[in-house]
Parts: sequence; structure tokens; C-alpha cells
Amino acid sequence: MKKTSTRLADGRELIYYDLRDDTVRDAVDRRPLERTVTTSEVRRDPLLGDSVAIASHRQGRTYHPPADECPLCPSQGERLSEIPDSSYDAVVFENRFPSLAGDSGRCEVVCFTSDHNASFADLTQEQARLVLDAWTDRTSELSHLPSVEQVFCFENRGAEIGVTLGHPHGQIYAYPFTTPRTALMLRSLAAHKEATGGENLFDAVLESELAGERVVLESEHWVAFVPYAAHWPYEVHLYPKRRVPDLLGLDEDARTEFPQVYLELLRRFDRIFGEGEPPTPYIAAWHQAPFGALEEFEGVNRDDFALHLELFTIRRTSGKLKFLAGSESGMNVFINDIRPEAAAQRLREVASS
Repeated sequence: MKKTSTRLADGRELIYYDLRDDTVRDAVDRRPLERTVTTSEVRRDPLLGDSVAIASHRQGRTYHPPADECPLCPSQGERLSEIPDSSYDAVVFENRFPSLAGDSGRCEVVCFTSDHNASFADLTQEQARLVLDAWTDRTSELSHLPSVEQVFCFENRGAEIGVTLGHPHGQIYAYPFTTPRTALMLRSLAAHKEATGGENLFDAVLESELAGERVVLESEHWVAFVPYAAHWPYEVHLYPKRRVPDLLGLDEDARTEFPQVYLELLRRFDRIFGEGEPPTPYIAAWHQAPFGALEEFEGVNRDDFALHLELFTIRRTSGKLKFLAGSESGMNVFINDIRPEAAAQRLREVASS
């Protein structure tokens, strides 16, 4: 992997990740852009104890442009985009309309491929490995920013999810706090450790799932399963078998095997609902240990956390979505329409030949 860092016309950082070491990236952003002005701030809810990002400037962000005006495609002639070069393998840049900025963190866009009509599942194993290396590199770099406490790499896919740009891409949010979902995991981790005299909860969950009926696929270094208490109709958690706290902790064997496993998982998601159905909308979310202090989670350190990816779709059956209505949105109590065991069985059935 070759990494080349440059700047866009408004001062935002852009980084090319190339498969070839001899690739030269010297294209200049020719757009007449003024420096980005954001109004992002983080406010803490005194009753719930969580944080909300207020980012009113995002109302003006790019919204469903036609394919020939996609800002994530390479620049061609006088059609100038966020990527100044005429081609790329993978690229990361600071979001022009960030939810978090400055002392409130940072937001980046990750373009998986220059092919506008592709998806992550269409990547080669070599391309998928490049994206993994980019996620890892950005996790490392962002973790050193003084305002950053947790790094979250994710992909939203499909209009049903709320995606406003059709080009295959994901995002990275660098939060100035530990997110509520991670805090819940850490509290459960601490409670289990104390109750069992030191047993790791992630290890216990993984051991239980490996011995059960909800495993979707398993390789030497990775396992994917539908969790016992899945929140979503089709939800799969992907874990490395060797517990590590973040992407930086993966060894070379796990990195080499990841593309094969993850691409197969994504392709199965696209076959869940049968032939002729539109691509399955999904969210793919990496969960990594925070880089900030963990004093409030007594007895827990970063190495107790287990890196994993959660992949789920909001489609519950052909032509029907799972809406977060009263119980889910009002009380955060999910009601799942599909038994996790049945979801796992379906995902095993759609294995590629």
C-alpha cells in the first residue's frame, strides 16, 4: 500500500491509498472553493447522560446528485469533484459537511473504489484488503488527535438507510467522547468480570456462539454469527477469533483472511430476499475500544474489549422495512420480527456455490 496525503482547495486533507508503490498523485484541486465553515457543537443531555452533535450547516450538503455530477467520482476534464485525480484505488478525505469538527472531533469520507456503479461486495479481495488497511491507518492517525476519544469506521448502504450519494463509500467519525453503545458494552464487561472473578464477557459470548446454531460462516481466523438477542431482522456480528481491542491489533493472518470472509458475508446479504430484489440496504459498523480513559468502567482496560463488526439490514422481508417506531424510538426496546436462529439459517442457505 502506498499512502499519499494532499490538500483540497479549501484546505481539507485528502489521502490516496494505492495498490501500486510507483503510483504518483500530484493532481491539484482546481475548484474555486472557500474554506469550510462549520457550526458543529456537542451538547450533553443531563437526563440521559448521552451526547448530541448539533450540526445545522449539514442542511446544505449534497443531496442525490445525478451520476454525472457525483462528487466522489474521479475528476474528468472540466468536471471537477472531491477527488482531483482522474483515477484512484481508495481515497479518504475530510467531509465537507461534517457532523463533528474541530474540538468536537472529525468526520472523514472513505471511497472504496472509483467505480460509481459498484458496491463493496463487488470489490476484489485485493481492493477489500486495501480498504481494511485504510481503515486501520485512519484509526491510528485519528486516535492521536487531542480531541478524539473513539474512532468509528462504518458504511451506510442504500437509499432506505438515508444515503444521499450513490457512489460506494463509507465514513469515519472520530468522537470526542465514548459513544453510548460502547459505554453499555464496557459496563456489561466490567460487571461480568467482577461477577465471574475475571472472565471476559466477549470471550464467553464468542465461545457460546461458536458452539451454537447461529453461526453463519467460520474460517480459521474469523467467525460470523447472528447474535442471541439480535435487534434487527438480519443482523450478523463478525469477530476475529483472537481478541484484539481495535483494527491495529489484527495480525497479518487475520488481515489476509478478512477480505474473503467479509466479501462472502456481504454477497449473502444481497441474496437474502431472492433473485430480482433490489440490493439489500445495510449498515456495517466497526466497534473498537475507545482511546480515552476508562476509569468509570472499574476493572476494565482497552485489551478487555473485542474488536468486531456489526452488519445489519432494516429490510425485514421483500418490499418491507423495519421501522423504529414507538417501542424502539421511544423506549429503546427493540422488537424483532424474525427469530435469530431462522435468520442464521437463511444466511447459511444463500451461501455462494
